[in-house]
Amino acid sequence: MKKYILSLVILMLAIPVFACTSVIVSGKKSASGRPVMYKHRDTGTLDNFIGWYKGEKYTFIGLVNTKAVGDEVWTGTNSAGFSIMNTATYDLKDDDVPDEQMDKEGILMFKALSVCQTLADFENLLDTYPRPMGVEANFGVTDAFGGAAYYEVNNHSWVKFDVNDEKVAPLGYLVVTNFTQTGRPEDRKGVDRYEKAKVIMSGLKENDEKALFCDHKFLVNNISRSGAPILRDITSSTICIEGVKPGDNPLKTVMWTVCGYPTAAVSVPLMVLDDNFIPSYLRADDNEHCVMCDNALKIKGKSLDASRECRKTEKYISKKFTRLYRKWAAGEMSFEKFKSDYKQLLDKIYNKYEANFAKYLM
Repeated sequence: MKKYILSLVILMLAIPVFACTSVIVSGKKSASGRPVMYKHRDTGTLDNFIGWYKGEKYTFIGLVNTKAVGDEVWTGTNSAGFSIMNTATYDLKDDDVPDEQMDKEGILMFKALSVCQTLADFENLLDTYPRPMGVEANFGVTDAFGGAAYYEVNNHSWVKFDVNDEKVAPLGYLVVTNFTQTGRPEDRKGVDRYEKAKVIMSGLKENDEKALFCDHKFLVNNISRSGAPILRDITSSTICIEGVKPGDNPLKTVMWTVCGYPTAAVSVPLMVLDDNFIPSYLRADDNEHCVMCDNALKIKGKSLDASRECRKTEKYISKKFTRLYRKWAAGEMSFEKFKSDYKQLLDKIYNKYEANFAKYLM
């Protein structure tokens, strides 16, 4: 028995803790004309919250680990409409940089959100970032000018895969998990999740102009809540960022955020705007926890699948927010009025969530 337990522990330690599933859809192919960036996050840190920051050039919001050491963000978007995410890789590192100097992807993304407006800015950051960079990852990036790309990055070099390039992404999107196109095939991870996500994405419907109907609802419901192998015990959150059309106001970028286990938490539409609009139930409390994430962990302990309540609550959220957002986007509502109504809606969202999940939160 002791040998069995020891073997199990060794096996668990051998499983990558940082393992995510992601998708980027080109605005040139999406029905809305807006790029869509999605990340289903798996990590050993299940307690997350949403932070709001004033960077060197831009303000930004992002997903943060509780008890984070230093400035780091694990997916986010800024006031310039620049958005970034990552998935860990295990096939790119080709040096002897020690482990204690690695896993700094969150620090690099915090810096990028602080200073970058475009994909070109991010590429310049990668070129000038101190070596070794302390990263081994795929970085997904979109901007307010139509840019959409993945970057395979290790300690000293990077390779770009442009989602707008039909030769690179003939279907108008790319699915990325925990391996790269340029790395070592024998060290690939997350292939099973990659294959399942690809099958799910192949079910996207097209309009008459062959544009894809892909939004946060499709991605969260069909991928994040699809069960194994994508939804796992180490799944901590899901974020889907819907950007803007080229030339549009970058502040109209929406970061749909499921802070917590996806079948126990709901998508909340978060925006950078011009002040901190992160609702209290997604911010960090004195113990660096947020209410929504804590609730999701509590619900997960009672039921691994409360998807019915998620969809019921999100139907309310989507209806209310979409109506409000469209009025502002169409110029039928002032910015000040939008912000006021948006803040009120964020408060109502939690009330609806709490009511629909009451049987789990008792």
